[in-house]
Amino acid sequence: MTRALLLIGHGSHLDANSSRPVFENARRLRATGAFDEVRPAFWKEEPSLARALDGCAASEVTIVPLFMSTGYFTEQVIPREMGLDGAVTVRGGQTVRYTPPVGAHPALARVIVARALEAGATAGDAIAVLGHGTPRNPNSERTIYEQTERVRATGRFAEVTTVFMDQEPAMGGVFERVAAGTVVMVPLFIAEGWHVGQTIPEELDIHGPSAREDGRRLIYARPVGTHPCLSDVVLELASEAARW
Repeated sequence: MTRALLLIGHGSHLDANSSRPVFENARRLRATGAFDEVRPAFWKEEPSLARALDGCAASEVTIVPLFMSTGYFTEQVIPREMGLDGAVTVRGGQTVRYTPPVGAHPALARVIVARALEAGATAGDAIAVLGHGTPRNPNSERTIYEQTERVRATGRFAEVTTVFMDQEPAMGGVFERVAAGTVVMVPLFIAEGWHVGQTIPEELDIHGPSAREDGRRLIYARPVGTHPCLSDVVLELASEAARW
């Protein structure tokens, strides 16, 4: 039996940073030797989703979406473009397993905590888990709220709340949602792309790693998707899928 791993990213024609975490995770996972082949594929870049399985001769293929939420792309676009029948697709002697996105796995809460601590969070601070948000698919916000609950359950921080970029509760009102003097906002985004690097800091009026408002401090952490430990979450998803 031979095993292949496909990492699926959104990609972007406008920002090269969008795909960088996918390539970096592919490199790390290749180095583990856990798979005979590790490939990246994208919706908006090459290699494309539609051709991701071309030339892949492995008898067992695991597809892991590097997305932060269950939603339109993971539920509709990826299965459609790759011709998947569901969680398990068998054709031509090849078994293809399609896992939930990395953002839905419980292990991601550890990465959120790690990003918060790296940014300087202490036990008395509040953590704001920042999701993209969309009115199009309720599963998208559900994933973010679930991760917030997991971080809260660790008991590491005084308060843990959820905010969004494109829906309520809006990230701009984060100080109204918590009482702590310091809030560490952790973006649940895969890459240091346009939103993380430009639109979010501009809306929050952050110039550098932190900002102050009425004597309170907002610290802006790095996105969870660029943390090296994301590769461990991928391995856990692949290991669980192998038992299906």
